[in-house]
Amino acid sequence: MPTYVYKFVDSGETIEVQQAFTDESLTEYVHPQSGELLPVKKVFQPVGVTFKGSGFFKTDNRGSQQKSSTKTDGSGASTTESAPSKSSGEGAATSSSTSKDSSTPTKPVAATSTTD
Repeated sequence: MPTYVYKFVDSGETIEVQQAFTDESLTEYVHPQSGELLPVKKVFQPVGVTFKGSGFFKTDNRGSQQKSSTKTDGSGASTTESAPSKSSGEGAATSSSTSKDSSTPTKPVAATSTTD
């Protein structure tokens, strides 16, 4: 059974009363010291709920996923890297996958011929 806080209107003193959810809010209550029936008003307090752990907020899942970045080189092909790699200069090999965009034209590859 929940406990509700009521405040005596005249004196400002507070009392705690256990009531069922179905009970009506009190408008009068017997003062514990004087024994008089005095008007009371319900006091609303913040809910005592604490969310512990992760997954309660919209931004919680952003830190756990791998961040991916998409780069476009001069040929129009986009490169997606799953983790930043350190390269020692231009043209160094990286662990990236290349996907070609069908709407962007690609550079022609020069054909080499060999004669016997």
